[in-house]
Amino acid sequence: MKDPLRKSVIVLPCLLLFLAPVMAVEPNELHPDSPTVKAAVIVCKGMIDDGLYKSIRRRTQIALDEGAEYLIYEIGTYGGLLKSGDDISKYLILDVGKKAHTVAYITTQAISAGAMISVSCRDIIMLENTTIGDCAPIQMGGKLEGVEREKVESFTRATFMRAAEANRYPKPLLKAMVSMQTKVYRVENLQTGKHEFFEADKLPKDPNEYNLDNKELIVKDNELLTLTASKALEYGIARAVVKNLAGALDFLAKRDGVTFAGEPMMLKTLWSEEMVRWLNSPAVMGILVMLALLGVDIEFNTPGLGLPGLAAVVCFAIIIGSKYLLGLANWVEVALFVIGVLLLMVEIFVLPGFGIAGFTGIMCILAGLFGMLIKNPPDEIPWPKSPLDWQLFTNGVWGLSFGFVGFVLLAWLSAKYLPKLQFLSGLILVPTAAKQGGESKVSMTSPPESKTISVNVGDLGVVVSTLRPAGKAKFGETVVDCVAEAEFLDKGTEVAIIEIHGNRVVVKKNKLKGIS
Repeated sequence: MKDPLRKSVIVLPCLLLFLAPVMAVEPNELHPDSPTVKAAVIVCKGMIDDGLYKSIRRRTQIALDEGAEYLIYEIGTYGGLLKSGDDISKYLILDVGKKAHTVAYITTQAISAGAMISVSCRDIIMLENTTIGDCAPIQMGGKLEGVEREKVESFTRATFMRAAEANRYPKPLLKAMVSMQTKVYRVENLQTGKHEFFEADKLPKDPNEYNLDNKELIVKDNELLTLTASKALEYGIARAVVKNLAGALDFLAKRDGVTFAGEPMMLKTLWSEEMVRWLNSPAVMGILVMLALLGVDIEFNTPGLGLPGLAAVVCFAIIIGSKYLLGLANWVEVALFVIGVLLLMVEIFVLPGFGIAGFTGIMCILAGLFGMLIKNPPDEIPWPKSPLDWQLFTNGVWGLSFGFVGFVLLAWLSAKYLPKLQFLSGLILVPTAAKQGGESKVSMTSPPESKTISVNVGDLGVVVSTLRPAGKAKFGETVVDCVAEAEFLDKGTEVAIIEIHGNRVVVKKNKLKGIS
């Protein structure tokens, strides 16, 4: 019995010396057979809108199809549309989170809807000196107050609470990112030694369980919570603060006991996706509407069909196409818009005057445009139903309003100053300046020997090409470019010149006599 005991006394220290280096290795080295996983980086920067939501879905599916098990969403944004942020949040929690490990990798800032997306991921990893928070809802062109503010805030708070429950983030802190009336304290749990967060009206009462005398005020009741990376880590919102993407991958590998297979896939937005997002911003949409209406106005006030009409068609095509690509325009709304344009063209080029066809056409165009401001299926009336729908609709209306106001201003300026710009004379009617005695040389079509013939106010003539309201009328042997006053006149109508000023010859129907 002595020999085995003596051997064990000698062998045991030697065995411990042999195992000591193994026990001191890095966590990954403890498991040489640790699973190898793929990672993908999905860049989410700039304005958060429907275009980014669709792009995130597309790129996430590519990563999943390639077998990526860790999806790292690289976030750098000041926010955007609340509805789009909520759509992305639901997608990450209810869909992607069940298929892969989601990580928000904040490289600059995650503000407003950016914070909403970040907390919807299972982990948040931040670069040094970055920020997260401040998700109070705002409305373009106005203030949210009273019941309206509470409706939007309650929805936003529920979105953050859903993320807190799904990904184990402190609920009071996430709530304080949304509502200013949330005062939050940090209190030490004497049983666990850890700190917990409580709203002021939900503080624990038992001094034997919590160190209430040394509670720390984290958020005042008149401020929104925005955290730096170091504070987010201290408060348990960020899992780690790193220097670069390699540091983030290293943290995940050590914590989860995995090995990443090579460099992660890098999935950025396509140029076409960025273009569609840019075109659908309220400011750009307003400019497109302004240019389209201005093109229509110039085309109606000049003879023939030319560049302004083509520009209007292109602008309307861009508006409809970009809305359709984002899912805002369904086939019913596109059909309404096209029918409206066709009815308006029939009214202008076929039917005399302005009647039912023209009015119906304008109503169809307006219905189509406003329907494209809200995402709805073809069998539903496009009307906002939720606070998020109203926010999206309001932003769209502001864009259209900006475009209409800009059109009115530019139309007035073009009518007043465009005729005086010689390099643009091809777009307008260009008669010469009036002579003494009230006569004026005007733009006319006649034999060469007639070029010196002039017309006067009060002269009678006959319409030779329908005035809509611009066209041509014949006075004696001279054909003159002219504009009808507030009406369309058919070919063969007798007209009288009522004004000759600047570059315009204005006529109206001669009611004393008709010529066939």
